[in-house]
Amino acid sequence: MNTINIALVQQCMQANPQTNLEVSLAQVQEAAHEGADLVVLCELHTSLYFCQEKSARHFRLAQEIPGPLTRQLSLAARKNHVVIVGSVFEKRARRIYHNTAVVMERDGSLAGTYRKMHIPDGPGYFEKYYFAAGDTGFVPIPTSIGKLGVMVCWDQWFPEAARLMALGGAEVLIFPTAIGWDPEDDDEEKQRQIRAWQIIQQSHAISNNLPVVCTNRAGHEKDLSGTTLGIDFWGHSFVTDAFGKITIQGPADVAETLHASIDLDETKRCRQVWPYLQDRRIDAYGDISKGSADVLRDPTPAPALPSRESRKTRR
Repeated sequence: MNTINIALVQQCMQANPQTNLEVSLAQVQEAAHEGADLVVLCELHTSLYFCQEKSARHFRLAQEIPGPLTRQLSLAARKNHVVIVGSVFEKRARRIYHNTAVVMERDGSLAGTYRKMHIPDGPGYFEKYYFAAGDTGFVPIPTSIGKLGVMVCWDQWFPEAARLMALGGAEVLIFPTAIGWDPEDDDEEKQRQIRAWQIIQQSHAISNNLPVVCTNRAGHEKDLSGTTLGIDFWGHSFVTDAFGKITIQGPADVAETLHASIDLDETKRCRQVWPYLQDRRIDAYGDISKGSADVLRDPTPAPALPSRESRKTRR
């Protein structure tokens, strides 16, 4: 395919998982009727963002793959003849869980999975309590509409992840997301954060000559522990072209399904004019796999201080 018609389902979540799933599936069906080839749902689209608190009760939301959620997504993909990128709180084994993106092929088969590699942790985002770091690496998932470089939320801040997807042959970078503001942030801080969020993903598009698709959730969700004021998920789901231009963007605080088309041939044209991958100096990038402490450490030994006796002599 030279052109992919994409639908981004920006969703406001409710407390009832079944309600959220029904909304997701209804939007998949509507998007297919509007001509979508690919439907991208947001991160953890069947539940509230439970990672605002640490509570063992939320592990009841986890499912195996294959499981009830993937079967529903499979049925929707086959019925509507679309590729679906969905999100599962995956129960891999006893007390081993992942934040996992699943890609369902048009015929309902499981095209592939991606387990979130970078796991954030901090007030309001206690993901390390729930999710083990992914082990899938950054490998594009082949589908009937192209190779999809699927990652999840926090992965979008790491240029190495996007570059490895590009080197693996990804034709589009996709980020199901759940990100928002602290309600106490002032307007200036909110704008600073969302600009950074957009710019980092636009830079992935530019430096890899690939379109980017980011689907975020929207609306306020309470912190059930009462520790914080909750999160205002900032929506603004968007698509860029292969040179980083945002071609469509959603609203800040309401649910909406966005439709966009991406031209896969544009990557070829961009790489002919801006040959970043061709001009890479892989011979000089050895330090990229080192830890920050190793890179920042000055390899030149500090000069020895003169002894007390030598200082007396010079005087």
